[in-house]
Amino acid sequence: MSKYKAIPEGYMTVGELAKKMDVTVRTLQYYDREGVLSPSAKSAGGRRLYTDKDLVRLHQILSLKSLGFSLDDIKNHLVSLETPEDVAGALADQAAAIRKKIETLSESLKEIEILREEALQMQSVDFKKYADIITNLRMKNEYYWMIKHLDDQVLDHFHGLFNMDSGLAMLETLTRLFDEAVQFQKDGVPPESEEGQRFAREYWDMIMEFTGGDAAMLSKLMEMNESMETDHVMTGDMGWKQKQEIANEFIIPALEEYFDKRGLDPFQGVTK
Repeated sequence: MSKYKAIPEGYMTVGELAKKMDVTVRTLQYYDREGVLSPSAKSAGGRRLYTDKDLVRLHQILSLKSLGFSLDDIKNHLVSLETPEDVAGALADQAAAIRKKIETLSESLKEIEILREEALQMQSVDFKKYADIITNLRMKNEYYWMIKHLDDQVLDHFHGLFNMDSGLAMLETLTRLFDEAVQFQKDGVPPESEEGQRFAREYWDMIMEFTGGDAAMLSKLMEMNESMETDHVMTGDMGWKQKQEIANEFIIPALEEYFDKRGLDPFQGVTK
C-alpha cells in the first residue's frame, strides 16, 4: 500500500484526473498510447501521474473532440501552454471554434424547425420536396416555402432547366421584380407608361425563361399562384399574400397592356 501513498505533491493519479474531468481511465490510457496526452511523470510504482497543466490540456482535447476533430487533428491543434499568452491564445481558439459550432448547430436547428412546419402543411410525405426545401434553405432562398405548392411536373421542369446557381439567379430576379412591382404600385407608376412596359417586358421574359414558352406550364404556374393562400411572412414585415396582392395590381395591367400592343395571347402559343 505504501507505493499508492507516495504521490508527489502537485500530481494526481490517472483515476483522480479521470474523475475530475468525467472521463474514463481507459480513455486517458488511450490518449497516452496515441500520443495525445501523456502523463507528466510516473510514480515509483509505475503509476501515471498528471499535473494541473495536464488537466488544462485534457480540457482542450475534450473541447476539440466535441467539435468533431479527429485525434490527428487535435494533435495539430494543441499548442504550447508555457506562457499566459499561450494559454490565452489556446482558449481564444477554443472559444472561436465553439462559436462556429454554435452557429452551425443554430442554423441546423432553424432548418429542422422550418422543414417540420413545411412537412405539416403538406398533404403527404414527399422526400423529393423535403430535399428541395433543405437545399433552398441552405441557399438562403426565402422562397423555399413555395416548393410545397409545386407538383412533380413543375419541379422536374425547374430541375431540368436550372442548376443551383442559375436557379438561385432566377429566384433573385423574381424577388427583385416583385419588390419593384410593389414599389411602382405604391408610387402610382402607370402600368402603360414606358417604365411600366419596360417592367412588363422583363417580367414576361422571366416567365418565358422559366416555362420555355410552354403554355401548359404557364397554366400550371397560374394555378399554383392562385393556390398560395398562406400569408407567409417574407423578409421584412410584409406577408406573401399581401405582397402578392399589391404586386399583382401593377403586374396584371402592365402585362395586359404589353400583350395588347403585341397581339399576344399567352395561353395560345407563346411568342416573344
